Amino acid sequence: MSIHNVRKEVMLTLEKDIETSFGKFLIPPEEIWQPTDFLPNPQSDTFIDEVKEIRELSKELDDDFWVSLVGDMITEEALPTYESWLLDLDGVDQHGEQKGWSSWIRRWTAEENRHGDVLNKYIFLSGRVNMREVEITTQHLVADGFDIGTARDPYKTFVYTSFQELATYVSHNNVAKIARKAGMKGLAKMSKIIAGDEMRHHLAYVEFIRQIFAVDPSEMMIAFCDMMKHKIEMPAMYLRHSFEKKASLFDRFSDVAQRSGVYSAFDYIDILAKLNKAWEIDKFTGLTPEADKARNYLMRLPERMSRIAQRIVVPDTEYKFKWMNPLVLK
Repeated sequence: MSIHNVRKEVMLTLEKDIETSFGKFLIPPEEIWQPTDFLPNPQSDTFIDEVKEIRELSKELDDDFWVSLVGDMITEEALPTYESWLLDLDGVDQHGEQKGWSSWIRRWTAEENRHGDVLNKYIFLSGRVNMREVEITTQHLVADGFDIGTARDPYKTFVYTSFQELATYVSHNNVAKIARKAGMKGLAKMSKIIAGDEMRHHLAYVEFIRQIFAVDPSEMMIAFCDMMKHKIEMPAMYLRHSFEKKASLFDRFSDVAQRSGVYSAFDYIDILAKLNKAWEIDKFTGLTPEADKARNYLMRLPERMSRIAQRIVVPDTEYKFKWMNPLVLK
C-alpha cells in the first residue's frame, strides 16, 4: 500500500473515535465566551464612555505594538484559507459523517472565528489604526492563500497545526502581558482568553499526532522531520499592503513582532523543543533507519537553531506601515 493510502487509512481509523478522543477539546457555542463579552455594549448608556476610555488607553502603546496586534488579527481573519485547506486533507470528507473529521474542523473553525472578530472590533474602537488599509491587507491575504509545503498530507499538516496553535498562544499571551503593563486590562483579558483557546486547540492537534505515532511511528517521525527541515512558515507569510506585491510586507512585520516582544526566533525554537517533549520522540524504538535518522536530527535541532538565533540582530528600522497612517478620504 502506498504512503498516501496508508495515511488516508490512519485518518479514517482515527475518525471512528473522534468524538470520544477529541471532542473534549471543543466547547459548545452556548458555553464558550463570545466577542461581546469583552467589548463595550452598544445598548448600554455607558457605551460612549467605555469607547473613550479604550481610545485614551490605546495612546499609551507604541506603533510597534499596534502593528504586531494588527498582524495577529489579520492572521486570525484569514480563517477561510485554513478551513478550506484542512477540509482538503487525505482522509477528510467535507461532506461526510456528522461526527467525523469535517464536523470537527468546522467546529474548530467556528471557535477560531471569534478571535479575529473580537480583535477587529477592539482595534477599530481604539482609533489607532487605519482600518481601510488593514481590511485591504486582510482581503489580499485570504485571496493569496498560502503554501506551507504539506499538500494534502495529514501527518505534515497536523505537525504544522500543532506548531502554529502553540505559536499563536505565545503571541496572544505576550500581547496580554504588554497590554496589562500599559493598564489596558480589557485588551489583556481578551488576549489571555484567546491564548487559552489556542492552547486548547494546540493540545488537540498534539493528541492527533500522538495517536498517529502509536500506529505509524516511522512515517510520522519522517513527516515531522520534513516539516522542520523546511521550516514552519507563518500563516501571514504573504502579507502585503495595498498596491504591493505578495509577501512584500512579511519580513518587516516579523522584525516588528520580534522587536515588540510579541514573537521571536527564540519562541520558535522553544515550540520545537516542546513538541519533541510532548511526543516523547527520544523514547521510540523499532524505527526504520530513515526514521531514526530523522529523530536524531529533530533532537539536535533546537540547540543548533539556538546558536544561530543568538547571532541574529533585529533591526531597529522604523518601518512605514500603511496600517498606521491616517485615513485620507478622497
